[in-house]
Amino acid sequence: MTWLQRYRARYFIRYSFWFVPALCMLAALPAVRLVRWLDDRTGWPWLDFTAEGARGVLGGLSVSMLTFIVFAVSALLLAVQIASGQLTPRVIVLAFSRPITRFSVGLLVFSYTFALGALGRIEQARVPQLLVFVAIVTNLVSIVVFFRFVQQLGTSLRPVFILQSLWDAARRVVDRVYPTQLRPDGGPRTAPDGVVLAPSRVIEHIGSSGTFLAFGVGELVAVAGRADCTIQVVPEVGDFVSNGDALFRICPAGARLNEAALHHCVAFGPERTLEQDPAFALRIMVDIASRALSPAINDPTTAVLALDQIHRLLLYIGRKRLDPGRVRDEHGHVRLLYPTPGWEDFVALAVSEVRLFGSGSIQIPRRLNAMLEHLIVALPEPRRSALRQELALVRRAVERGYDEAEDRQLAHRADLQGLGGLPSADTDSPRLG
Repeated sequence: MTWLQRYRARYFIRYSFWFVPALCMLAALPAVRLVRWLDDRTGWPWLDFTAEGARGVLGGLSVSMLTFIVFAVSALLLAVQIASGQLTPRVIVLAFSRPITRFSVGLLVFSYTFALGALGRIEQARVPQLLVFVAIVTNLVSIVVFFRFVQQLGTSLRPVFILQSLWDAARRVVDRVYPTQLRPDGGPRTAPDGVVLAPSRVIEHIGSSGTFLAFGVGELVAVAGRADCTIQVVPEVGDFVSNGDALFRICPAGARLNEAALHHCVAFGPERTLEQDPAFALRIMVDIASRALSPAINDPTTAVLALDQIHRLLLYIGRKRLDPGRVRDEHGHVRLLYPTPGWEDFVALAVSEVRLFGSGSIQIPRRLNAMLEHLIVALPEPRRSALRQELALVRRAVERGYDEAEDRQLAHRADLQGLGGLPSADTDSPRLG
C-alpha cells in the first residue's frame, strides 16, 4: 500500500461521519446471533416475557430508537448550519469528525439494529429472555447517551469551545512541523541546504488541480536515498496547485528515480486540513474573528475570544525554531527540502485582518495591544521586530479611526478582556494576568 492510499484511508476513517454508524450497524447483526447463542446455552430465566410482550417491547424500542436517530442527525445538521453561518464554514468538517458525535449516533444505530434483529427471533414456543434483556439495556444506555449528545451538541459549537479545539489541533501540528524549541538567544532562521537546486529537474503536478494537503516525509526520503539525490517540494502545504505546476525539483538533474512513486507520496484535496498545515488553524481562528467583526454579525466579544487563542498560539509558535523543512537520511545526507511558514508569516496572518476589520471596535485595538505587548516581552529578540511593526500599525489605526482624544486614549490601553476592568490610572502597562 502506498503512502497516498494509507493517507486517504486514514483521512476517511478520521473524518467520515457515516463510517462509525455503519460499522455499528454491521456489528449489531453478529451481536444478536451471539446473545441468542448464549441464551440457548444458559437458558437465562430472568424477565419471563411472553412472546406477545417481548414483541411489544422490542417493537416500541426499535421505533423509539429510529426517532432518536432522526432527531439526532437533524439537530446536528441544524447546529452545524448555524455555526458555519455565525463562525466560519471551515468548522463543518470539525463538527462531523468529533468522536463523541460519531460514536453517539453509532450507538443509537446499534441499538436500533439490535432491537430489530431481536424482534425477528421471538418465537411462540420459547422467548429468548437474554436477547430481550440485552436489547432493553442497550436502548436504555442509548437514551442516556442521546441526552448527553444533545448537551454536547448544544455546547460544543460555541465559539470558545471551537477555538479551544483549534488550539489543541494547532499545537499538535506545530509540534510535528517544528519539533525543535528556539534557543534562548533566538537563533536565526537558517536556510535549508541547497534551496536553489541547480542544475535540477522539475517534476510537474499531473493530477487534478487542488490544495496541497500533505506529503510522506519518510517515503520521499527513501525515494531520494535510492536514487542518491535531493528532492525539494516546491509548493507549501496549503497552497493551491494547478495541473502542470512545478511539484518537485530533483538535484542532480540526471538522477534516475521513480516519478510515479513521487506522485504517490503527496496528497491533494478540495480544501486545507490540519494534517501538516500549521497556519490553517490560525487561519480558521482569524476567519472566526473576521466574521464576528463583520457588520452583519457585529460581535466583537467573539473576536476577542478568538484573539485569546490566537495570542496563545502565537506564543507557542514563537518559542519554536521555525526553520524550513530539511530532512537527512541515516548517513547525514540532505534528502528532502520543503518550505514552511516563517514567523513574519504567522504574525501577519494573525494580526493584519483582525486589525483592519476591527479598527472601529474599541475592544479590538485594546486586545491587540495587550497581545502584542505581552509577546514582545515574552519572546526572544529575533521575534520582536514583526510584533513591534504590527503594534505600530494598531496604534496608527487608532489615531486615524477615532475623532475624540478620550476615545483614542481608551483604545490605546492594553486590555486582555478587550473592554474589561480598566488599568489603574498610574500605569499604561497591560494586565498580563
